[in-house]
Formats: sequence, structure tokens, C-alpha cells
Amino acid sequence: MIDKSFSPAAVEERWYQRWESAGYFKAGAQQEGKEQRPSYCIQLPPPNVTGTLHMGHAFQQTLMDALIRYQRMRGRNANWVVGTDHAGIATQIVVERQLEAEGKTRHDLGREKFIERVWQWKQQSGSTITRQMRRLGASANWDYADTEGQKAGYFTMDAKMSRAVVEVFVQLFEQKLIYRGKRLVNWDPVLGTAVSDLEVDTEETLGTMWQIVYPFVDGPQPSQDKEGKPIKLRGMTIATTRPETMLADGAVAVHPEDPRYRHLLGKRVILPLCDRTIPVVADAMVEREFGTGCVKITGAHDFNDYGAALRHNLPMIVIFTLDAKINQNGPKQFQGMDRYVARKAVVAQLERENFLVAAEPHKMMVPKSGRTGVVVEPMLTDQWFVKMDSLAKDGLGVVARGEVKFFPEHWAKTYNEWLGNIQDWCISRQIWWGHQIPAWYDDQGNIYVARSEKEASEKAQGRKLERDPDVLDTWFSSQLVPFSSLGWPDKTPDLEKFLPSDVLVTGNDIIFFWVARMIMATRHFTGKVPFRHVYINAIVRDAEGEKMSKSKGNTIDPLDLIDGITYEKLLEKSTLGLLKGEHRERIEKYVKSHYPDGIPAFGADAVRFTFASLASFAITLNFDLSRCEGYRNFCNKLWNATRFVLMNAEGKDTGTDESKPVKLSFVDKWIVSRLQRTEAEAAQGFDEYRFDNAAGAVYRFVWDEYCDWYVELAKLQLQDPDEAVQRGTRRTLVRVLETALRLAHPIIPFITEELWQRVAPLAGKKGETIMLQPYPKSQPEKIDEQAEREVATLKEWTVAARNLKGEAKIIERVEAIVSGPDIGLLIPYVAALARLSAISPVSEDQFNKTDASFAVVGGAKLKLKIEVDPAAERERLAKEIARIEAQIAQTEGKLANQSFVQRAPAKVVEEFRARLAESRSTLTKLKEQQDKITARA
Repeated sequence: MIDKSFSPAAVEERWYQRWESAGYFKAGAQQEGKEQRPSYCIQLPPPNVTGTLHMGHAFQQTLMDALIRYQRMRGRNANWVVGTDHAGIATQIVVERQLEAEGKTRHDLGREKFIERVWQWKQQSGSTITRQMRRLGASANWDYADTEGQKAGYFTMDAKMSRAVVEVFVQLFEQKLIYRGKRLVNWDPVLGTAVSDLEVDTEETLGTMWQIVYPFVDGPQPSQDKEGKPIKLRGMTIATTRPETMLADGAVAVHPEDPRYRHLLGKRVILPLCDRTIPVVADAMVEREFGTGCVKITGAHDFNDYGAALRHNLPMIVIFTLDAKINQNGPKQFQGMDRYVARKAVVAQLERENFLVAAEPHKMMVPKSGRTGVVVEPMLTDQWFVKMDSLAKDGLGVVARGEVKFFPEHWAKTYNEWLGNIQDWCISRQIWWGHQIPAWYDDQGNIYVARSEKEASEKAQGRKLERDPDVLDTWFSSQLVPFSSLGWPDKTPDLEKFLPSDVLVTGNDIIFFWVARMIMATRHFTGKVPFRHVYINAIVRDAEGEKMSKSKGNTIDPLDLIDGITYEKLLEKSTLGLLKGEHRERIEKYVKSHYPDGIPAFGADAVRFTFASLASFAITLNFDLSRCEGYRNFCNKLWNATRFVLMNAEGKDTGTDESKPVKLSFVDKWIVSRLQRTEAEAAQGFDEYRFDNAAGAVYRFVWDEYCDWYVELAKLQLQDPDEAVQRGTRRTLVRVLETALRLAHPIIPFITEELWQRVAPLAGKKGETIMLQPYPKSQPEKIDEQAEREVATLKEWTVAARNLKGEAKIIERVEAIVSGPDIGLLIPYVAALARLSAISPVSEDQFNKTDASFAVVGGAKLKLKIEVDPAAERERLAKEIARIEAQIAQTEGKLANQSFVQRAPAKVVEEFRARLAESRSTLTKLKEQQDKITARA
């Protein structure tokens, strides 16, 4: 017999160790001695090696694991390829902070020693997230592509993956798809590196819009105002939110059709504070109605201006150092100043010298680095780029042809819009941790791209070479994972077997970062798509729909949901490192209001069930602890139901001996029939990525049908003196339960494994683990609609009897009488479930002799043999008549809708008509009873 109650922690630890040590997670685990099975593969979006499991990870990985377990049970050669990303910038920041605590910088160590230090940190702390994934139950192929022996999958900086990165870079360079050039990029002045557009967050802030006059070299010029009245212009008045960048201006631009300035084109104006003059040019990018209709062109420090500067052949003057200070190109009095110090100094001097026309508050969007939070600076620097036009065109084609499909499909529009407006990709980063670019330079600046230093030296014919210090953008190596993790550039069997993978489960935030780039790269180097389907999962928010954020205190550690945490420890964890102040007080208030008693231990299965039940096609989901509590209750109910089955089946005849007779009641046939429908519904949910539907089907069947009804009905059948009936009941109990455990396993693996080990032998099943058992497949021939109708009627009678007792406030057993069509087959079940001492069929006259409340089910009536209060009964009847009349009106309205009648399936329309007829019959009987009681009064 199993333990009296379910203890998740012990079960989880025991079974995960067994699964992994037995090699069940490996591809091909279920194929030994069998014919080759079709492959199924999922690629994990590799989490940062610096990372820990957060709610988004836990949600996403629950869905991936459910799919892998489902397909493994369907006999597929399931390979969940996992690994971690070296996370260039993020990892370098972690290690540099460690050095900072020691009073050092990476420059004190030098590049080689610093990289050694990063590898040392990776070996010690880099597997945290993969250990946490195991706690969730991830049946990942940990040994696959693992070259370091840590059972953590691949690492994007390991030798095999690095070889693929170098090969891709060299081939793209040789195909003239990679080039080096001076281009404007987003620059993080704290990290001292370029960052991609996708790593820049825009944040609304209240700034200042300054208006500055640039005087004409030739003195005031005639013009006109917006109303066309003649005026004299001292100069061109521009508006800017970044006055410090005026020191690098190359021109003032106006719209070519603006009548106020058309005649001034070609004039030159004095650039205030600088010993330079700049021209007035015409450019259609200028918005005539915005501000003064004049804009300054700062080609080296603004992305819009960069294009204009190229069009007009203007000088690109870089005014900032790489740490955002004014360089030697600025006026002497500002050189060396930080950009924001320089801003104040520039504005002050403009005001003193009468160039400042106005300064007004202005709301604007400011670009900030997602890594450091500092405002990024558009900076003209030498970088490496990938030409994207041809790659993007091919990437658009595979989605248009349906070779890659998005679920939900509306995300394809987001993908198409980005690829349709793509820019060349800046792939170089000015940091030390990462894949160093395989390019070398000689003394004359010639570039040699090669697979090794030896190969570069041969190309340079012995010239002295120096390697490019830059590293590649982390996403450059991540985009190769679909094929590099499978052994490319070698032609391995796994490339044939597992590429394309079947589905990518990921968030909408990396459709650009990763999804699109994987499609383009995989197509270019293998001719295949990386995956057939892309399932975009919802973003996890808190119970109120707010974005989860450490600053708000509303984040939840998934492991705290599994293991539980006290209020004190949760508060300490949430405010770790925060000093007294408004921020800390806000978090303390949130934790106290939402988790006054801490978080109870729900166990991994309940957490997984919660995630699966919330996984619809919505863009966001609200995570509520009460849902976890509900699914923990589900696990407990499943455990208790299994205890009942084992108590009544272990050591007894469960129908495994085919020579012994078995009698199946309509109740047994009903639960088997319902099981077939549930199997079909669950499979459809998994196949369509509607995890919520699959989870809902399992929940409703196990809780509502099996536990609440069948187990209770089986208790009666187990008391039947006919051994064949008992044998049939025990057989149905164990076989349906065993099947339900397999049905639920992909979602709740731990409890189903624990229970299956005890139930399976009773059902005649053998095997080392539920993981490798076949997933239940619906058998439509076992659907018994007659049995379903009979049990539906049984439920109605039981509910009606319970309601009558509830309304009469009767707890003890009482007798009931029934009038109408024969329900003899149902009587023992209804009496047992409704706790009635007896149910006696009587004539209509006998039935009507008492004024007790009655219920109408189908064509029959049920009444308790008790004395009643006529006034109370009249009130009850009035309420019931009103309810039935409303029900009739609703059904009549539906049937009066010709659109519904014509479009709905004929069976559905017929069901509505039958429902209407039954409601009208019930109403007639209720009114007859109402008339009788009224007459007696």
C-alpha cells in the first residue's frame, strides 16, 4: 500500500535520479531491440550560463518537457537538445563585478588571465540553471552534445560549438556577406562596446527641448512666418534635446518645399561656440510642421542624421570619446567633460552669448542599454557587419511557403515586418569574453580571415599579424545552435535525423534576436529550415496582470513554489542587498500583502499542472497561487483515489485472467467511453499546442468523472454478490486508472510514475517506467453513447435527490418515492450516492398525495417522504418555475436564430430542440404541482 498522503519532495528526488541514471532521457532510449522509430526533436532556447530559473523559464520548460514526454510515449525517438549560452556581455559583467570587489579590473589581469577567470567561474557556478531545470522534471538529453562531462548539454563556447562559429564566419566572409566598415552603431559607454538595436530599451522621460539660433554668415535674411507675413531672420533656429551634439553638426536642413526657407538653400550659418560655418540644405526627412521646420544634421551621433549626412556628403564629425566625453574635435573649453556635464556647459554658454532662443519641457523616448541601463550613444566606429538582404529574403520565403509555421499564427506578421525592414547586423563587440573574431591584420591594415592563426599566417605569406581583439555578438553563435549542436560542419547522422527539429518553444521577445536569425542561418548553411513549428508562449505576469520585476517585489522563484518558503525567508530574499528606503519599503509591503504566510510547498507536479493549464494562445498569463493550490489538491485527490483502488484491488482478482467471466455494467462502460473522448481531447491539445485544453481534459476526467463519480459508483458494485460484477469493477478501476496515469504523465510526471508502479501490475502492464509506455490512444469503437446517456440521467437523479435533501436541510437517510417511467436500473446507485434509505416507485395518485418538494428528471418525478411547509414549497416552486422559464426563453431564442440553425451541426440543433421539449414538459409538471398546493391552501 502507498503512503497515506502524497509527499512530493521525496517522490521527486527519488524518481528523477532513477530516470536520469537509467538513461531514459537519451534519444533512442525506448528503441533498444526495436525497429527504427521516427525522430522528434526540440531545441531549448539556451539560457545564459549566468542565469537562474525564473517563472518564464519554468513555464516554457514545462511545455517543452510535456511535449517531449508525450512524443516519447508515442514511440518517437525524442531528443530534447539543451545547453547554455556563454552570454558574452552578461557573463563578463558578473566576473568584472567580482574583480571590482577585490579592488581590481579586467585590465589588471590582462585578457588571457581574465578569460581564465571567467572559465573558472563557469565551472563553479555555470550549471545552476540546469540543476534547477532538473527540479522541475525536465527530461532533457543532458549527455547529448556535452563535451565537458558536466551533464549540462552543450555550451556555446565549447570546442565543438566554437569550431562551427569560426567556420560560419569564414564562409560568410568568403561569400562577401560579412564585411568590416565604419558605421553608426548603438554604443554603451559603460561597457565600452557596441550593442544591437534589439538590446536597447526605450524609456519615456521628461527632458528639455532647446531652441538655438545659428546666425547667417551674411547677416539677417528676409523670410516669412507660418502665416506668410514677411519677417527678418537673424539665422536658422533649430530645436534639439541634445545640445551638446551641436558641436558635431554638419549642416542645417529644411524641407525642400517649405516656402519660408526655400530661398535660403545654400546659405551658410555660423555654428555657435565653434569656429566653423555649415550649409543650409534641403531634405525631405524634415517635418515642416514640427517646431521651426529646421533641423540640425549631426551625422556621427544620430541615426536619422547619418543617412542625411551620407546623402549630402557632409563631414562625419565624432565629438565623443568611447566613454562619452567630449574629445579633441570639440571646443577646448568642453574637452574632457562627460556628455551631461558638457550639456549644461554648452547651454550656459549659448545663453550667455544670446544664441539660446527658448527651453521647454519635452516628453521623449530615450534609448537605454538593456545591460547597464545607461543611455546609449550613437557612435561612428569600425565594426563587423553581416549583409542581411538576401538572407532575409530567403527567411521570408520559408514562412510564406509554410515550411515554418507560427502558433499562434499572428506572430508571423511580426516576423515578416521585421525581416521586411531589416538592416545589416553589427556582429562585433568590444569585450573580451566570447568568440574572438577570426581575423588578423598586417602592418598595412590588410585583413586575413582564417580558421586558425596558422592559416592566416599562410595567407599573409609570413607577415607579422595581430588578431582583431573584438568578439562576436552572443546571438551570432546562438543562431547556429539548430545545426551546430548536431555536429555541423561535419555531416553527422544526427543532422539528418534531428534537423529540422519539430517545434521551437520560445517567447515573442526573441523572435528577432533568435528565431529569425536561426531560420536565415540554418537555411543558408544546410538548406533546411531549423524547425517546422514555432510556438510563441505567453509572458508570465503576476496575479494582477503586472509585469514581474524585482524592483516591484512581485517575482516568484519557481523553486519556492515547489519547496515552499516562509514569510521571513521570502522577505529576506526579496530585499537582499537593499538599504532602507522607499524601494525596500515598497517590496516589503508587497510581500506582506500577498504572502503573509509565505508560500506553501506545492511540489513540481502542481506547479507544472498550473503552467500547462494557463498555456493558451494568449499573449500574457496571470499567475495566481490559488491555481497552484487547486492543482496540489488534484494531486492529493489522485493519490487518495489510487489508495482506494489499491485497497480494493491488491491481492484480488482484477480480471487479468481472461478465462474468468467478467460482467461490465453501464457504469463501467460509461467510464471507458468517457476515457476514449478524453484521450482524443488530450492528444488534440498536445498536437495543436493547446496545453490548456490537454490539461483541462485530464483534470475534468480524473476529478469530475473518475474520482467524483466512478469511484463512488464502484463502491456499490464491489458489494455485489456476483463475483463477475466485482471482477469487472476491479478490472475497470485499475485499467482506467492506469490509462489515466499515462494520459497525465507528460504534465505531472512524478506522481504518475510513483502511482503507475503500483497500479500497472494490477492492470497487466509491465515496464521499468511509465515514461516509455505508450501514450493512450482513443478507440472510438469503445465509445458507448447509450451508457453515457444512462449515466447522465443517473447524475441528474443523484443531483436532484441531493438538492431536495439540501433544501429540506436533511442529513440523515430518508425514503424517496418516484413516479413516471421506470428507472429501476438507476435506483440502487441514486439511493447510495444521495444517501436515501430507499427509492420506491409509486403511482401518480400516490405521488401527489403529499405536498413535499419534488424534482423532475426527464419524464419522471422524485419526492422525499417527509412533511413539508406548504408556504415554503410554494416559494420553492415559484423560483424553480422562473428558472425553467428563463431556460426555455434562452433556448427558444437560440432556435429562432436562423443563422445558428443553418450553420450549426444538425446534431447540435437537435440537442437544443430536445432540451426545449424536456424543459417545457418539466415546466408543465411544476405548474401542476403549484396549482395543487395553491388549491389545498
